[in-house]
Amino acid sequence: MDDILLKRIQNKDKQAFEELYQRYAGYAARVALAVTRSQALAADAVQETFIRVYFNIGKFKPGYPFEPWLYRILINECNRIMKRRSRVTYISDYQINQTDFAFEDHRPFEEYEELYRAIEGLNDKLRIPIVLKYLKGFKEKEIAEILSLNINTVKSRLYKGRQKLKKAIAGSKKERNPDDTGKI
Repeated sequence: MDDILLKRIQNKDKQAFEELYQRYAGYAARVALAVTRSQALAADAVQETFIRVYFNIGKFKPGYPFEPWLYRILINECNRIMKRRSRVTYISDYQINQTDFAFEDHRPFEEYEELYRAIEGLNDKLRIPIVLKYLKGFKEKEIAEILSLNINTVKSRLYKGRQKLKKAIAGSKKERNPDDTGKI
């Protein structure tokens, strides 16, 4: 289905590009937010990503999956914007009630709040592969391509990330229930 849509975009069909944007922008925004930890930076990264997709669609190789290509561009944009950020402060980072990233999710956030906090606490090297693997569903090989890493490096970072998440979640459970020894 993406192949036909991508072919139409390569032929400068703006409606096809709109369809592509509608299909992937929400997911891209979630990933960008998890990577950048800033709504303003995530919005910029998503916008720049789709601009680059539009102007570089001719470089996309037909027959290959589109999503890894899109997310490689997105991660590169997130990294570029975060490097630039050290010189810029966004006023929207300080706004409390911002609804720009209100996406429909069928699972209640409360179920995952502890996990999301733990993921945010990871450093970039561990957080980005975890987000791509477990929140976006990419395979290790695809993550290696997206991040331009060796697959064994990706596997190692996923392992270390999972270990840190387990410790963080176990630690937060002990903080909430210090008398709970886990025995019945």
